[in-house]
Amino acid sequence: MVGGEPLLLGVRHHGPGSARAVRAALDAARPRVVLIEGPPEADALIPLAADADMRPPVALLAHAVDEPGRSAFWPLAEFSPEWVALRWALEQEVPARFIDLPATHSLAWGRDTGGDGTDEAEAEADTGDGTDGTERAGRVDVRVDPLAVLAETAGYDDPERWWEDVVEHRGGGTGDVFGPFVALEEAMGALRETYGHGGHDKDLVREAYMRLQVRAAQREFTVGVAVVCGAWHVPALRRKASVAADRALLKGLPKVKADMTWVPWTHRRLSRVSGYGAGIDSPGWYGHLFAAPDRPIERWMTKVAGLLREEDRLVSSAHVIEAVRLAETLAAMRGRPLAGLSETTDAVRAVMCEGSDVPLSLVHDRLVVGDVLGEVPQGAPAVPLQRDLDRAQRRLRLKPEALERELELDLRKEIDAGRSRLLHRLRLLGVAWGEPVASRGSTGTFRETWRLRWEPELAVRVAEAGVWGTTVPAAATSKAEADAVGASSLADVTALAERCLLAELPDALPVVMQVLADRAALDADVGHLAQALPALVRSLRYGDVRGTDTHALTEVAEGLAERIFVGLPPACTALDADAADEIRRHVDAVHGAVGLLGDATAARAAGDTARDGTERGVSPLRGRWHSVLRVLGGRESVPGVIRGRAVRLLLDDGELGQDEAARLMGLVLSPGTPPADAAAWIEGFVGGGAGGGMLLVHDERLLGLVDAWLTGVPADAFTDVLPLLRRTFSAYEAGVRRTLGELVRRGPGQRAGGGPVGSGAGLPGFATDLDTARADAVLPVVRLLLGLRPDGVAGHRDVDDNDLVGVGR
Repeated sequence: MVGGEPLLLGVRHHGPGSARAVRAALDAARPRVVLIEGPPEADALIPLAADADMRPPVALLAHAVDEPGRSAFWPLAEFSPEWVALRWALEQEVPARFIDLPATHSLAWGRDTGGDGTDEAEAEADTGDGTDGTERAGRVDVRVDPLAVLAETAGYDDPERWWEDVVEHRGGGTGDVFGPFVALEEAMGALRETYGHGGHDKDLVREAYMRLQVRAAQREFTVGVAVVCGAWHVPALRRKASVAADRALLKGLPKVKADMTWVPWTHRRLSRVSGYGAGIDSPGWYGHLFAAPDRPIERWMTKVAGLLREEDRLVSSAHVIEAVRLAETLAAMRGRPLAGLSETTDAVRAVMCEGSDVPLSLVHDRLVVGDVLGEVPQGAPAVPLQRDLDRAQRRLRLKPEALERELELDLRKEIDAGRSRLLHRLRLLGVAWGEPVASRGSTGTFRETWRLRWEPELAVRVAEAGVWGTTVPAAATSKAEADAVGASSLADVTALAERCLLAELPDALPVVMQVLADRAALDADVGHLAQALPALVRSLRYGDVRGTDTHALTEVAEGLAERIFVGLPPACTALDADAADEIRRHVDAVHGAVGLLGDATAARAAGDTARDGTERGVSPLRGRWHSVLRVLGGRESVPGVIRGRAVRLLLDDGELGQDEAARLMGLVLSPGTPPADAAAWIEGFVGGGAGGGMLLVHDERLLGLVDAWLTGVPADAFTDVLPLLRRTFSAYEAGVRRTLGELVRRGPGQRAGGGPVGSGAGLPGFATDLDTARADAVLPVVRLLLGLRPDGVAGHRDVDDNDLVGVGR
């Protein structure tokens, strides 16, 4: 700061070497004010950086008040030079200010230049290497990469490696602390003479604004002004330009009303692997270099060994010693001042991973990149919805974490039910903190499994969802009502009704159900109705577990089912193969839905009498569905795949005897039926994941019919039906296919010992006839396991819905 000139400290953002150099330069210069590249609206948030609860990585979040989805981040890690400058100013009680282009202009810039407003990687704080990482609406701004040019000039093929050698691995000696900044400024000046402003017009405006702010600070403090900014901007800030020219560049800039706060960030979001071009590939490694007081390689290898031991890999102290020696030897052979990430990686692969890249990928993911999640104090500004979410997270002991984890919930427990409600409500709001996954070990409706991972962008989604309400329940209710009105299809509305039940939003259900009833009344497409019914019926199962009144939902589902019953037979005529297969899938879905819906309606009709032991009759709804299946199974104009599936479903429900099923199959497989139609019937009857393989294993009469038909198909027709048959039988499990092959080899109707079916000859332990007395003795145990009383009525224990599904089928 000679002659009142500002001290310009050009840095690489998120560079630990730059951060150490900035601290040393500030300690030596003792400036009266520190100016930092960043949005000036965040000046009021600077004191929070000294809060005990503030733990980097964090980011400044700016979003448009009227368009919360239009946002920008300015990430700061512990090893970021800007963060070091902020903390130094706060510790020394020196004013600190941000001097970059205000966010009110930055956010409006993307809107007026054709962007979609989601500037997730904009962050205006360019990487210092000339690449600001802007990714907006699928468009990437291309600009020169100064580091790549300087590295190539120095004979390096990797800019990261060059930067580590000349900056990050510099020792903390007592030499000229300003020398590195002077040299970097000269290098950037030479590059800007060659490449101009680097291909990004916005830089000219930003640099004009920064020059004006530096002049204002010089007028206020006269001397002692230090500026921390990306090294690329230093020559522009040093250049003499008139105030009038700078103001002319800023005249007429678009504006939006913007709000700012601090939000947690992660190391993973600082890395290029996540799509955010912050200029570093290895934030975990850089964090280690910044935090290690001495012997960084030895400390790093110890970390790696600890991680691998946690994964049950045999790594001893000798491995650590040998890995350190190898890394240092590689650095010496490559002419590097200190072993860098490439040398340590090679050493870990050779010594600790035995040449395998599998454990090495774990080291890269957990340590080189890392899952560190920052924390922000409660006093940081936030939208009301965010504050309500914070309260809910504390109440439910559900802390946001950057590391992906699975959460098992038992909805019979109050705290787990509350967690489920919160996660489902956030999903309705577009805040995908959790993703439902299949539960392990239980398929009951009282079990839920979630995969949780908190990403920094979710703070934007929360701010965006704030337009729907100030609390999570109110916002989710408003959003659900709006989504119901704007839904494009009946299936969307039924899915929304299911999500409202899962999220327990009773105030939203009346609106959703009204829209659902209106859409169902107007939609005449049987396919749409069949798509909507299963989700609707699944929702009925949540009433018992979640205590939700599903009476209105049952009425709509019953009406939907009746319309399907009427419209399905006419809809199954004149179909091609693809359309027939789609209808077959709809028939399967409706069959399962009617089974559950029939149980629900029968229970509702029985009322309290069922609890007194009165036997419930068969659901009328299920009886009408069986009538529809009989029509489908016997109508020749219906495609074979649908007829076969209808017969199979009737057989499974006990509405059709095995003799009758065999008779129908025999008719279809007679020589008068075209081979293609017969093959389609077989696919419907024993294919499509309906357990047909086991049916053929246990009913050799049906297997014999199929075998006889196959052997009688003419050679010219066999080629046409082979793909269909292959698709049918290839879906069976390997053991089922082997058993079928053995049965066919012996010949259907013959047991392993050579006797006829039913004789038991040659099968040790099997009698010649069925022992009904021994079979009946098993029934009490089965009823006990299912929680049924001897008369078949559910007992007083909480029986999961899935326990009874399929009983008797």
